Amino acid sequence: MKKLKIDLLCKIILILSILYTFYITKNLIYYTNYQEGEITLIGKIISITHSSDKTDLIIKSKEKIKVTYYGNIDYKLGDYIKVNGNLTKPYNNTIFNLFNYNKYLLSNKIYYILKADNIIKIKNNKNILYKIKNNIYERIDKLKSKDYVKTFILGDKQDLSDEILSSYQQNGVSHLLAISGMHISLLVVILSKILKKFKYSYFIISIFLIFYAFLTNFTPSVLRAVFLYVFKKIDKKNLILLIASFMLFYNPYYIYNVGFLFSFVISFYLIYFGDLTNKFNNYFVKLFITSTICFIASIPIMINNFYYINIMSPLINVLFVPFISLIIFPLSLLTLIFPILDNILLFLLNIMESLTLFCNNFNINLIMAKIPFYLFIIYYIIITFIFIKPKYFYVLIIILIIHNNIKYFNKNSYLTIIDVGQGDSILLEIKDKNILIDTGGNMFSDYNMAQNKLIPYFKSLGIKKLNYLILTHGDYDHMGESINLINEFKVDNVIFNHDNYNDLELDLIKVLDNENINYYQNIESLNIDNNKLYFLNNKLYNNENDNSNIIYTEINGIRILLMGDAGVAAEKDILSKYNLSDIDILKVGHHGSKTSSSENFIDKINPLYSIISVGKNNWYGHPNDEVLEILKNTDIYRTDINGSIKIRLNKLKIKTCIS
Repeated sequence: MKKLKIDLLCKIILILSILYTFYITKNLIYYTNYQEGEITLIGKIISITHSSDKTDLIIKSKEKIKVTYYGNIDYKLGDYIKVNGNLTKPYNNTIFNLFNYNKYLLSNKIYYILKADNIIKIKNNKNILYKIKNNIYERIDKLKSKDYVKTFILGDKQDLSDEILSSYQQNGVSHLLAISGMHISLLVVILSKILKKFKYSYFIISIFLIFYAFLTNFTPSVLRAVFLYVFKKIDKKNLILLIASFMLFYNPYYIYNVGFLFSFVISFYLIYFGDLTNKFNNYFVKLFITSTICFIASIPIMINNFYYINIMSPLINVLFVPFISLIIFPLSLLTLIFPILDNILLFLLNIMESLTLFCNNFNINLIMAKIPFYLFIIYYIIITFIFIKPKYFYVLIIILIIHNNIKYFNKNSYLTIIDVGQGDSILLEIKDKNILIDTGGNMFSDYNMAQNKLIPYFKSLGIKKLNYLILTHGDYDHMGESINLINEFKVDNVIFNHDNYNDLELDLIKVLDNENINYYQNIESLNIDNNKLYFLNNKLYNNENDNSNIIYTEINGIRILLMGDAGVAAEKDILSKYNLSDIDILKVGHHGSKTSSSENFIDKINPLYSIISVGKNNWYGHPNDEVLEILKNTDIYRTDINGSIKIRLNKLKIKTCIS
């Protein structure tokens, strides 16, 4: 009876922590000592990240502040610095469903970022703990295998390449790179053997683990594993609930931390249903069952953060878990102590990297659309039921198949102007057909917008392929990401404008020929699921902008006109050829430049809504004030202010990413 009461109390505490978390995060409640604007503050450096042109610091002043300084500084952890600069709130995502930097920092109890104009060191570190941490970093930096030793010992993945990190993630083994229960358990085993005859071994190990949590910056997964050991006399089933509850009471924004979610959800299911492996004696069979439990438990989290699941993940984990837990991690510890082992570790790490790249060839990734919170909960109700009654596992398979093909059940149509900065990219969803008009692109940056923004957004909607990629014209800010997109996502057909191909378009055509992708030019109309897209501009001008594809369509009685970068001359010509009036949605030409959107044109088409795709604080001063004045009688939406803009076309309804 007493145990039942304790069990009930733990569950009540968990429910209260979840309700508290929901209330705090829903209302964005947090206490801060600062406000936006110019500021000078003094703080202690608790984290340093270097890149080619800047240094990112986290300092502890009255609260934690993220500091960005463009330049390199030779400071150490624990040093006190004086920083002057502009304090701002972190940015939210401007594309629906994608990574939210503000929420990520909130999960680390960071409420402001400071762009530093200058930094002055005012006191060297004298804290013994930071001295030890600095010495460990300096020792690791001398190793050839430093990238992975930092990862496995300190949980610091900043030096690993994006390609390799992506490979581990796609294989479903990236959790092995995070310091978690596996690493803590191995440390406990090692320390227990060393201290087995010592009376106070439990106390010493607990102190060491708390210190180790400090070395790894108290990440949620490490804290969870450390607390499970320190309070191991408490029943594990209750303890995991209590640890999660108290961490959420401490910082409700942990709910936005993917590491927190993975760590606690997977640990919960392993603790409650780990006995499913007891009927098997073979190590690898047990490992496969355990990996399968972890995989199933992580499915909703994977769906809502990465928009796909790799059904080969349990098998791949059978390869990687013993290799990392029994060889790589212990050898990383030994290499830190005995650097002479560095070359051996480096050799094995090269094998591991080759193995993950090889396994990528056999992945079976299912694209899964992001789900609302209530479906997230329903998923876990079903998963829990399946663990209780494994014979109903087929129910989960059916649900995953339906989810993977959810676009085929969609009867709605949408037009989304995607925020790609100073450029254009427009997604038109007509039921289960998907058309992308332009890709955006920044010729002054190597940033892969297709990989990091466009493709994740498509996947978050459950889109597996683009039926058509329409390029309005050959300027970089409209088609600069097209090659990246086609290299990494399925595209059936590409449509160019009617002008002669420029160098950028010719480069793309080489890729299209190599991939056997159809491409067309001089299109007059396109039939998409009984909806026609009309290409109005077939006159040849002496500039790329006026040669833009101008697209008109009517979907569910909603009239849409997409102007590309067409200017006044093209506007005048299409008015003379077509009866365009009472347009519901106008994608304003050339980002609101004064070369487009003449007063006569706007008066004739009389748009209800005007959408301007434009970069924040762009060099060109777009949109032009005169154009905004001409558009004043319409409802104006701008990607630099509103972020991405999504318009439901079954019943005209507009939603913006930034309210």
